[in-house]
Amino acid sequence: MEKGSTHSDTYVSLQTMKELMGTISRSAYTTAGFTIGIIAVKLDYPKLPGNVVNALTYPFPVLYEEVAFEIEALFRGDAAIRDEIVQAAVRLEQKGVRAIIGACGFFAHFQEDVCGAVQIPVYLSSLCQIPIIRTGLKNGKKIGVLAASGESVTQELLEKVGASCEDVIIFDVGRWESFAPIRWGKTELDNGRLTADLMALGKKIRSEYPGIGAILLECSDLPPYAWAIQRASSLPVYDFITLIRWVHAAVSQQPYYGYL
Repeated sequence: MEKGSTHSDTYVSLQTMKELMGTISRSAYTTAGFTIGIIAVKLDYPKLPGNVVNALTYPFPVLYEEVAFEIEALFRGDAAIRDEIVQAAVRLEQKGVRAIIGACGFFAHFQEDVCGAVQIPVYLSSLCQIPIIRTGLKNGKKIGVLAASGESVTQELLEKVGASCEDVIIFDVGRWESFAPIRWGKTELDNGRLTADLMALGKKIRSEYPGIGAILLECSDLPPYAWAIQRASSLPVYDFITLIRWVHAAVSQQPYYGYL
């Protein structure tokens, strides 16, 4: 044993060497190393870094699986698209991902269906974070949810992720003119205007809704603006990226190194 080393250091080193030099018996895929698989709806519009479907958002590789249907069908949880979503999840599992996310909060409609179809963890919606956010708030405080389709955030939807309408106050950003390029798949986005509108909403929440203790961004397109919303509201802001980083950390644990 080298001077300054510990038994645990040696153990990690030996175990690592055994794996590198020994026989590896694991499932084989065409590609490897993807911890997070993301089901994404085929929609063509500008996707900024921070968007769930912009791969530069992550400091680790992600694997996308595309589904093609009208986004409105996802908002209402149309049963006709269930099989396509489930099969996309199955394909991601077969490609070796360790967990599955959906690139829209309204994938929550199919949370139970996908969980039942695969053997790996599934968190299809940013709304899956509501129970843990609620746990950390003072009794009586609510979560302000910024949604791309406010009327679609129903009690039935929230129950799919272990939440309730009593937990949240919904803010519908989907009807904003500045949000329209995202909602309807246009190719030009006035990013400055949308940022200003979201910051104005953040200030309104801070001044007019003292009962809100945190903000959750339902939409997968809103994380690029999380910093601006937090700056304006002075509240914790949760989104798809906080969810994905948490899941990635859980399914891709790393050994710790350092000194005692």
